Amino acid sequence: MSAKLVTNREGNIIVDPPLARFLFSDTRMAGVWLVVRVLLGWSWLTSGWGKFTNPAWMETGVALKGFWERSLGLTEGVASPIKFDWYGSFIEGMYNAGAYTWFAKLIVIGEILVGLGLIAGLFVGIAAFFGGFLNWNFIMAGTASSNGLYLVVAILLILAWKVAGWYGLDRFALPFIGTPWATKKAKQNAEPPLNAQPKGASA
Repeated sequence: MSAKLVTNREGNIIVDPPLARFLFSDTRMAGVWLVVRVLLGWSWLTSGWGKFTNPAWMETGVALKGFWERSLGLTEGVASPIKFDWYGSFIEGMYNAGAYTWFAKLIVIGEILVGLGLIAGLFVGIAAFFGGFLNWNFIMAGTASSNGLYLVVAILLILAWKVAGWYGLDRFALPFIGTPWATKKAKQNAEPPLNAQPKGASA
């Protein structure tokens, strides 16, 4: 079940163990990842759309301002949940600069785009990365809620980027840009040849 090191003319290639290949590279798992990504995408889309229709997010940004105030411990009787000084300094700098007026819109648009990308199956790995990045920032700012779970799911979708969008637009978009199924040469570079020998093995 361990990874193997094989050698060909291109150099050394570490081959994933069978279980990892089945989970993250086998199209037989595409149906599972379809369900996972659509559920996660729907959560992002509904969250973003709720903010999009809220003037406190899209017009004034006071919703994000209030969130930053709680994160920084500026709300009376509430201690700052931020554990890392460097991140607290970053949030404080954004708060003092009044960045919540435009940054709130950026968050909303980001959530909607992540949701649409995951649901449509378009560049799933990239969409999952940015969704996970949002989750990470919410956690760093002191909000646990469902962010931990969503971050784990995002990481799994990133690992399964080759097949997570098989039942989606990635099936057409990824070959168009040349990865991972576009050409015979690309396949040969991605997979060791059948006659490749494990390093140190005799012919």
